Formats: sequence, C-alpha cells, structure tokens
Amino acid sequence: MATVLPSPPRVGMVSLGCPKNLVDSERILTRLRADGYSLSPDYAGADVVLVNTCGFLDSAKEESLEAIGEAIAENGRVIVTGCMGKEADAIRSRFPDVLAITGAHEYEQVVVAVHDAAPVPYSPYLDLVPGGAVEDTDLKLTPRHYSYLKISEGCNHRCAFCIIPSLRGDLVSRRPDAILREAEKLVAAGTRELLVISQDTSAYGIDIRREPRSWKGREVVPAMTDLARELGRIAPWVRLHYVYPYPHVDTVIPLMAEGLVVPYLDIPFQHASPAVLKRMKRPANDAKVLERLRRWRDICPDIAIRSSFVVGFPGETEADFDYLLDWLDEAQLDRVGAFRFEPVAGATANALPDHVPEEVKEERYARIMERTAAISAAKLQAKIGRTLSVIIDEVGEEGATGRSQADAPEIDGQVLLRDAAHLSAGDIVDVTIEDADEHDLFGVPVGA
Repeated sequence: MATVLPSPPRVGMVSLGCPKNLVDSERILTRLRADGYSLSPDYAGADVVLVNTCGFLDSAKEESLEAIGEAIAENGRVIVTGCMGKEADAIRSRFPDVLAITGAHEYEQVVVAVHDAAPVPYSPYLDLVPGGAVEDTDLKLTPRHYSYLKISEGCNHRCAFCIIPSLRGDLVSRRPDAILREAEKLVAAGTRELLVISQDTSAYGIDIRREPRSWKGREVVPAMTDLARELGRIAPWVRLHYVYPYPHVDTVIPLMAEGLVVPYLDIPFQHASPAVLKRMKRPANDAKVLERLRRWRDICPDIAIRSSFVVGFPGETEADFDYLLDWLDEAQLDRVGAFRFEPVAGATANALPDHVPEEVKEERYARIMERTAAISAAKLQAKIGRTLSVIIDEVGEEGATGRSQADAPEIDGQVLLRDAAHLSAGDIVDVTIEDADEHDLFGVPVGA
C-alpha cells in the first residue's frame, strides 16, 4: 500500500512598502519554505496569511490597515509583521482577530507565529531530511534576472519628517563577505542586475569599519565604494539606491566610468532651499552639490541622477519653492519623484509652525512635476540616435520591454523595443534609440 505524505500548510503573503520590505518578505518566505511550508498565490488556498506592512506615512499605514482588513475578510487567519508592528495596540483595536503581530525584520518571531498558527505535520519521511522537502534556495519575489540586495538595516539620521529609526533602529551593517556570498548565489541563480538597498547606502560600514573581511584572497573594508567594487566583479549590472551625497560618494564615480557599477545614483535630496533643509534636519546639506554634480558628469558623462523631493514642508515659503525650481533647472536631474508633505505620527516635523495649506501643496506639486517632466523629456530626446545597453524585462509577440542603465525597475522609465521577439528576459543587449517621450525611450535591437 502506498504511503500518502501529509500536505504541507500553505502560506499567503501580502508585501507592502519599499524594496527593503520586499527583501524582508523574501527572507521570511525562504525560511518558511525551508521549514516545509508551501506558498499560496491567493487567500482561498492559504492556511495563514502574512501581511508585511509599511508605516512610513499615514497614507501607507492606512493602506496597510486596509490590506489587513482584506486578508481577514478573505481568509480570517492573519499574522501582521513589518513597520506597523510597532503599533500593535492600534492594529488590535481595529482587528482583534489578528493572530500575531511582529515588528520590522523580526524574522524569527514571524516564523514562530506561523508555526503556532499552522504547524507542519510530522512525517518520518520528511523530518529526517535537512531543510525539509524543499530545495535549499532563496525564494524571490522579483523576476529572476534582477534582485534587491540589502546591505544594512536602520539609520543613524533623525530627519524631522521621518520615523524610520524608531521603526527599524540605528544603522546595523552586514558583513561584506556575507553580502558578497549572497550576491554570488543570486548571480549563479540567474540574477543579472543587483539593486543595492538600505536606508542609507553611503553610511554602509561605519559601525563595523574596523572589521575588514577576507574575500577571494583580498581584504574587503566594509565601506560603500569597496563593496561596490567587489559587487561589480560579480554581477553584470550593479545599481546603487538611497545614497546620501557625502563627500566619499565621489570615490564611487570612477567605478561607474570604468563600467564596474551602473552609472546611476539614487540620491534623496528632499529639497534644495537651505532654510527648508535646516528645518528638515537633513544630513549632508552641502551647498556645493551642484558643483559636485558637474564634477561627476565630467568623470562619467552618462551618469543618471534620480532623486525625490518633498513640497509643502512646514514653513516652506514661495521663495523656498522657487529656489527649488531654479535649483532643478540647474541640476538637470534625470529622474525626479515628488511628494506632498504628510504628517506622520511620531515625526518631529508635526510640531513645526507654519504648516502649508493643502491647496498650496497641490499647486506646488503640480508645478514641480511639470518642470521635471520637461527636463526629463529634453534629456530623453537627446538620446535619440544613440546606442544604449538595455536589460530586457518582458518579451511579447509585438516586441519587448527593457530598461537602460538610467532606469531602475518600478520607479523609472522603460525602453520599448520593436523587432525583439527573439530576446529573453534578462538579456542585456545594445539598442538603437529611435524615439522618446517624457518618460520612456523607443528603439530596436542592434542587428535586428
């Protein structure tokens, strides 16, 4: 008589917020899969549902609460984790049936909660196998060809509008050799582009700077430039996100000129007016940023700078906003995102005087988006006729969609290709640019 093995419990996951949260979700699911759980793509098939929440803004908190409510309505057995875990009382007051609540990157607590809610049936055929009945490989929530690589947790800054340190703590950097081993593993599994993330990538290693590690017979200092150099030897594309413009960032630009690192920096400037930056308590408020941008472009002409800005911060005057628009005209950033200031419970900015009326925020938001869209359109028009390196994300019957080195997934533009059905996701190809609009490029693979 054949032995029927027990069916493993199935776990569903709703992951909200930034790529750092996505990495946390991948780690949680990888651990659960190694413990014998299977994954459910929908509420109906799940024995328990995890909701990984975002708590950065009040609007993000409300989205998280809506996701929790939906999971309870559709499934009923819900475990909450992530940044909103710090507000367990608020969650339980609204959803008393939640099974468990844990905070950000509390992986062990989440796993224990899942084991309590949906235990894996004991089987002598499975439990003697190390790691259970699954492959010992990391689970990814991104496409096979690109991966987020988290290099640290937390942040040492105390920006007036931000509560991340209270949610995720101070900076804790990972060992460089551990990061590089993970990078090698990801590339071996098919990753072509590593997206380096943290709360403050420039600050990587300052807490463990005196702890260099051996890697491939070399000593690697835990610092952004040293790490980027080693990662560039592992992956075809390495892209740096969340980089504060400290002076030592200058040392990574030559790596971009050499082709070791993608010529792209994601720098959250947040504003340009010195008065607003002072009220924001922003670090690295360097009055010579524009001069540095020019110097970076001299070293690496193709460098793309993306940034985000907050409009309507308490006390922002019309003169402050005009200063920001003039600064943007001179900076000529490649990609810009803008946000209306939003009070967040626990942020010191809430207590500042002279809050900007909502209608003024909306008007300024519209103006900054119009200005930056015009800059983006002009910069993309200048690329018509050039040949650019493009990584392919999707391929269909009518063509393919990819990204140039100036475009990060999900947040930047795309390159739309004709005559590209022969390509595959993850291919890196040369593309002749034929046209452009405000955000995207259009082209054809060389030789097609």
